Amino acid sequence: MSFYAKLEAAARRNNTLLCVGLDPTPEACPFRFPAGVNGPPDQPPDRTDRTCQELLAWNLSVIEATTDLVCCYKPNIAFYEALGQPGMTLLRATIAAVPADIPVLLDAKRGDMGSTAAAYARACFEDLRVDAVTLSPYLGEDSIAPFAKYEDKGLFVLCHTSNPSAVTFQELTARDSKRPDSDIPLFLRVANEAVTWSPSVGLVVGATYPEALAEVRAVAPDAWLLAPGIGAQGGDLEAALKAGLRADGLGVLVAATRSVTQADDPRQAAALIREGINTARAHSFSPTKNEAAGSAPRPSPVPDANRELITGLADLGALQFGDFTLASGKRSSMYVDLRLLVSRPDLMQAAAAAYAKELAALHCDRIAGVPYAALPIGMAVALASGVPLIYNRKESKSHGLGKDIEGLWQPGERVVIIEDVITTGGSIVSSVELFRAAGLVVEDAIVLLDRQQGGVENLRKAGIRVHSVLALGDVLDLLSETGHIPEEIRRSLGLSAAAGEDQ
Repeated sequence: MSFYAKLEAAARRNNTLLCVGLDPTPEACPFRFPAGVNGPPDQPPDRTDRTCQELLAWNLSVIEATTDLVCCYKPNIAFYEALGQPGMTLLRATIAAVPADIPVLLDAKRGDMGSTAAAYARACFEDLRVDAVTLSPYLGEDSIAPFAKYEDKGLFVLCHTSNPSAVTFQELTARDSKRPDSDIPLFLRVANEAVTWSPSVGLVVGATYPEALAEVRAVAPDAWLLAPGIGAQGGDLEAALKAGLRADGLGVLVAATRSVTQADDPRQAAALIREGINTARAHSFSPTKNEAAGSAPRPSPVPDANRELITGLADLGALQFGDFTLASGKRSSMYVDLRLLVSRPDLMQAAAAAYAKELAALHCDRIAGVPYAALPIGMAVALASGVPLIYNRKESKSHGLGKDIEGLWQPGERVVIIEDVITTGGSIVSSVELFRAAGLVVEDAIVLLDRQQGGVENLRKAGIRVHSVLALGDVLDLLSETGHIPEEIRRSLGLSAAAGEDQ
């Protein structure tokens, strides 16, 4: 999966544009990470190794706390190089700890040409195996070309950085390449040129300069923009997003480092930033503002294929709104019944294709359907993907072979769970425990609909990464847009409608 495909999948799955920087320094390392973490108890390491073990524990704690709140991690190589060889070991361990479905952007700001640039590219993409890198444009297209040969990687070219003295050079007057009789700021000339070098090029534009963000967005309407400067540097989040977001509500990576990693509670800090991002996104695409400006309302961020799937599910009655009593006894204003998919082969096929797309980015030997609603879905996914299906029985079998797991499998094989809806994740955990007890390796689950009610976090604690085809927020937004539900119902539901497990 390419960097941008992985990035957008993570952004939609976690409903976020937050990119957390991982720039550890010994001076800032919290006291809660004692020296010698992961070190041999009988052979204390030297001071440099000891420091890097502390920093690794810090990095790992930040990653563990924020994997469902971010769409990217961004280690700056300088902080690791400064610690010598143990620091580079720390960097490799940090990169390895990031879940496979979240991209890693190496902040390296490389800029050279010829064989030197090619060596830098090999170091970043073949040795460190990161998904993207920041680059300097000062030497022109020649310095970017060796990186662009890696077509699945992301390249973020420095355009208008967040440091105060950046204007000294970046706002110098330059000739407009599109209109030779006009002059523009140098940073806009960079933006104009860089996006023609490769479709993999994104641009770095500091969030502390929202006017520059707006100008760059105007000349690079489709590019992703990395926007550092939120948090410790004081960037205006809402102004930055209003200036830089694409028409689909994506396209800006909001980078925050110290405000998350040095917080007493990194998870809470990241959650607050994500909440601020999503509030700003909603305000940036306010229907009232758009109508007043004479512009079209915000398009849904849901891909076209999934739009048809969502509206098809609503038309089928698989998504219903009203007043329901669930099996748990809880009351809910929304009811989800994906068992109805068996009666619509076309919708089942569309759902299976969406699952198969998520599955293609994962390594597995088998998929496993969770009984009972996900069993027919699992079979459809097996047919769409070519990956064999197994499933666990809900009740132990006292006759025949007495098997708890049906299908062909061997201990040690990797299994991806297939489930229809996730609320708290209890049904998935039960299946995972059975498979793991049998010797199977289970680290990932794919669900059609994430109710965004804590299930992803619960499964993360159980060592399971969740990959969602649809998020409840996007579903509600689209159904409001298409007229399937009134806007007041969408607002009243928000993300608080309780599906309950085992509806």
